[in-house]
Amino acid sequence: MQRRAFIGSALGAGAFALSGCDASRTIAGGFTGIDVARGHALRDGVQRGATPSSVQRTRVLIAGGGVAGLAAARALRARGVDDFVLLELEDTAGGNSRGGAVEGIACPLGAHYLPVPGDDAHEVQDLLEELGLRRRVAGRWEYDERHLCHSPQERLFFQGEWHDGLLPVQGVGAETLAQYRRFAQRVDELQHAARFAIPSLRAPSTSASRALDAMSFGQWLDAEGLGDAHLRWYLEYCCRDDYGAGVAQVSAWAGIHYFASRHGFHAPGDDSADRDAVLTWPEGNGWLTQRLAAPLGERLRTGQVVTRIAEMRDGVEVDVFDTATKALVRWQAERCIVALPVFIAARVVENPPELLRRAAAALHYAPWLVANLHLDAPLADRPGAAPSWDNVVYGTRGLGYVDARHQTLDPTPRATVLTWYRPLGPSAFDGTDGRRQLLDQPWSAWRDALLAELSVPHPDIAERATRIDITRYGHAMAIPTPGLRAQLGHEATVVAGRLVFAHADWSGYSIFEEAFTRGHLAGSL
Repeated sequence: MQRRAFIGSALGAGAFALSGCDASRTIAGGFTGIDVARGHALRDGVQRGATPSSVQRTRVLIAGGGVAGLAAARALRARGVDDFVLLELEDTAGGNSRGGAVEGIACPLGAHYLPVPGDDAHEVQDLLEELGLRRRVAGRWEYDERHLCHSPQERLFFQGEWHDGLLPVQGVGAETLAQYRRFAQRVDELQHAARFAIPSLRAPSTSASRALDAMSFGQWLDAEGLGDAHLRWYLEYCCRDDYGAGVAQVSAWAGIHYFASRHGFHAPGDDSADRDAVLTWPEGNGWLTQRLAAPLGERLRTGQVVTRIAEMRDGVEVDVFDTATKALVRWQAERCIVALPVFIAARVVENPPELLRRAAAALHYAPWLVANLHLDAPLADRPGAAPSWDNVVYGTRGLGYVDARHQTLDPTPRATVLTWYRPLGPSAFDGTDGRRQLLDQPWSAWRDALLAELSVPHPDIAERATRIDITRYGHAMAIPTPGLRAQLGHEATVVAGRLVFAHADWSGYSIFEEAFTRGHLAGSL
């Protein structure tokens, strides 16, 4: 708790002094990856109502080049439909699954891994087979080990040293261990009572799942008598990691889904404790989205601000502001796959259908910050577990960091990039003003917060850092709040006339499998 209070006080410009870091070295950097002004152009009314400078035609138009939009494009191509155009706001496609580079070292700008998918996510399995990531050997599927996360995978800085795994185990009391076992038992029971699946559109609606959806995860934990501080910290971390908000904000369905839809929850000493394998790359899930975008060629149009989508008698019209030419272009198509976040879709769709208005009113979003920190040499380390791919500091506001060089087969110590994640949705750490904070805080304040947090396990981090590039997502992901699943429904595809809606928002939370499956299904209609 003392360290948590210390980190919290270090957000301001005095972080170096508080953390004991050497501030004499100049660290370059700034905000990158997302053009905030471009994203706000629609809100500010850019070119709305203006006369288009030209009219262009295509058979199918995809609005939005995140994972769902890219999956829809792939599905169209698989059906032999090549007459389509995909419109993307940023300069590269991929949404919050894009990759970048700092000083020539590849790193993620957002999502950084993909768990090996289960059989419910067969569309994702097919993609991985197509990309050569898995193949059938002697009747069994095998994944290319070069792309599976190398060991050691996770470690936690807790009570002054590094420990294997992210669940606090060493140095905790018997009551804490008993609560771990109790939570594991309840997760196992609920796995059978309410079938969980990824993608969630393939999970049936049961009385158990509806009851979990109706309350917050925090309320459920209280009712179960699960109040241990270490367990609650871990569950808060898990919810902030997947949903951008804490146990008081996400539904009990979401909190249990985090475990029950994949590997369960295993208490210390459980011989079956075996985490699912995950696929990861130095550039994170950008490795996947780059390969989805590559075959599109000129059909992918970047720097496009969609300002209006209207269903007409014989098709759809889509007005787009081209940020390069500063011109408004009108596209006409037979139909439109709206692969936009729901809150944006509700603004641009003319006379939005009731299902869209209802979803937009129900959804809340978590802002995120992703910082890529270039180091000119390896960091000094505290005692304990060896450096891992995922490295988390107990009790801090951030979610820790991943190391871009962890997947390399070259063991030579050299420069690397650490990617640090900080969700700003409501939680035990942050209030509800995260989006304002994200926009108002200067780059230097986030630099200081990062260095203060990571200087606890790495006291030489300010000496090794040369550059910090920060990517801001004002609406990074939908938060699965209580009652959201009931409000959104369980339709595999959301269709209104000539408009097909495809985005992870329609699942109520944001992961690759949800977005990809919904995009694939929309493109397959």
